[in-house]
Amino acid sequence: MLAEERFALILDLLARQRTATVQELCEALSASESTIRRDLNELDKMGRLNKVHGGATLPDSPFRTDEPTMAAKEELAVDQKHSIARAAAALIEPEDFIFLDAGSTTLAVARALTGPALHACYVTNGVAHARLLAQKGCRVFLPGGMLRPQTEAIIGAAALSAIQQYNFTKAFMGANGVALEAGFTTPDPEEAAVKAAAVHQAREAWFLVDDSKFAKVYPAVITDLHSGAILTNRCPNPKYRQFTLIKETES
Repeated sequence: MLAEERFALILDLLARQRTATVQELCEALSASESTIRRDLNELDKMGRLNKVHGGATLPDSPFRTDEPTMAAKEELAVDQKHSIARAAAALIEPEDFIFLDAGSTTLAVARALTGPALHACYVTNGVAHARLLAQKGCRVFLPGGMLRPQTEAIIGAAALSAIQQYNFTKAFMGANGVALEAGFTTPDPEEAAVKAAAVHQAREAWFLVDDSKFAKVYPAVITDLHSGAILTNRCPNPKYRQFTLIKETES
């Protein structure tokens, strides 16, 4: 049985009874104690459960409202973001008209651009993204609007109106959380509205999320899972594949 399948079964059992011992999980999954303990460690790191002595419990709630600063985000899941960014950059062709969302993973995409991808045209609501793209010699458009200090993203009615005037071949999006029922979410409603507009205007929308963002729900909905593909280092739950295309950078 693959690790992802064991993860899904462990979480399903916890969803039904909220707590489980290592012994219960060994019997339910026909797996060794060392395998179960390793799985619990991984799921605990991802925030999917709370590892306790002798077993695990579900977190109190997947609902989140926290939001680190842009600088703090750049220090999180660095290797995962780099692998996702390289995979995203490889999808860009010279004739593309790209929307590049604000955010730390999408900023890593801008850093990863080389060769033919530098000849594509870019629209971004990320100030740091626009500066970096311009330094690389890319043609880049920056919408007007209000600057949100927490994420360094341009948001508001003016940004929304500007984005609605474009048709993108591909949009590379950030999200703080992705969940089966809630879809792609983020803390701020105005930023969510700009993201939603970009997804709507794109022929292809790719959400760039590392595995720590799965099963987390934030107040503002961007869109449902059907509206965007997921590019991630690893998808921890195979059920997501029932709703959308998923590409993983870790084999």
